Amino acid sequence: MFNHLSEKLNAVFKRLKGHGKLTEKNIEEGLKEVRMALLEADVHYKVVKQLIGDIKSRAVGQEVMASLTPAQQVIKIVRDALTDLMGSRHEALHLSGARPAALMLVGLQGSGKTTTAGKLAVLLRKKGRRPYLVPADVYRPAAIDQLQKLGNQLKVPVFPSTDQMDPVEICREAHIAALKEACDTLILDTAGRLHIDVPLMEELKRIAHALKPSEILLVADAMTGQDAVNIAQAFNERLEITGVILTKMDGDARGGAAISIKAVTKKPIKFIGVGEKLNALEPFHPDRMASRILGMGDVLTIIEKAQAVMDEKQAAALEKKLRKNQFTLEDFRDQLVQVRKMGSMADLLKMLPGMGAAKKMKNLQVDERELVRVEAIINSMTPQERRQYTLINGSRRKRIAKGSGTSVQDVNKLLKNYAQILKMMKKINKGGLRGMGRAALPF
Repeated sequence: MFNHLSEKLNAVFKRLKGHGKLTEKNIEEGLKEVRMALLEADVHYKVVKQLIGDIKSRAVGQEVMASLTPAQQVIKIVRDALTDLMGSRHEALHLSGARPAALMLVGLQGSGKTTTAGKLAVLLRKKGRRPYLVPADVYRPAAIDQLQKLGNQLKVPVFPSTDQMDPVEICREAHIAALKEACDTLILDTAGRLHIDVPLMEELKRIAHALKPSEILLVADAMTGQDAVNIAQAFNERLEITGVILTKMDGDARGGAAISIKAVTKKPIKFIGVGEKLNALEPFHPDRMASRILGMGDVLTIIEKAQAVMDEKQAAALEKKLRKNQFTLEDFRDQLVQVRKMGSMADLLKMLPGMGAAKKMKNLQVDERELVRVEAIINSMTPQERRQYTLINGSRRKRIAKGSGTSVQDVNKLLKNYAQILKMMKKINKGGLRGMGRAALPF
């Protein structure tokens, strides 16, 4: 999402190299380009003015720290200013008080409320809560059917709404039903419109008055850019929202909504949708997002994704095998499965420091099917072959290729890559991290 903005900002930082002090002149020259980059990214013009003023006041006249270059100093200043603008820290959901707590999702039609309701159910269940899905959009029977299907898929209870019921009564009856189901969190999927109108807002106000939700969360489409900010402002003025969930943050929008919403509405972005899968909802961390924008990566999010899919006992067992050079093809396959659960490989690579701003990453297309092929090849081997790959001769390679629907060349490529991994592991175990510099990653 932030590729264009990241490129522009990094070009400015490069031009600041060679200066011993951040003067008003060189800062002013750089800020003109930063201003244009932000406006092109669809950041609200008032927010751009505020951000540029903040950066300038922090930067002008500062002596460059001994450990930093002028460019690095400016990057730090811009990162801090962006972080402050987007909210400084992650704002968690407030679910205290009487149970079941209610999360009310509001937004225009097509913003992704129904899918987001399912994603929130997945996220809350991981945190030990028992969600209850409530279809309250009686104007679109398809929305009721969609939420019921999501509930069945996730094995989460769903209130049996019909399009003949009143939305407020649906929410009241769902509150009682949730108590009977021993659920502690209502997720209300309310109606949307193609645009904001008075009947919609009055209905939402009646639901909010009846349920007194812990959170009123606006679901906004990040792809709409500046419109998402205007929509957030309009909903906040009429309904007093408590936070925002930005959907489609994995798209090719310019990213202005993520930077602008908090500054305009004074309400935090709490989550971002980063894909179509039901586990593709991430907590919004302003400091991490600022790092992504500046091409500095987001290692903490990678670690959290890994922790979410990796069992601690499995991790300890794997570490023991690596230390003893006992990493088998079965282990290799299991790790690929874990990586696929973490999300898109292209997105993960861009979270590595420096990778997001690298030219090679700009149009990177990672073929996710390659991982599926590798898994199929390993599954077509016998247990003995997976444990001792040197047994795999020419005839076995033909059998494995046929069984996995791939070619002998694909099998050869996998075995070659696996052999390189084993060599790299031996070097690491023998010489520590120094060995990694001489061992190229095969994938």
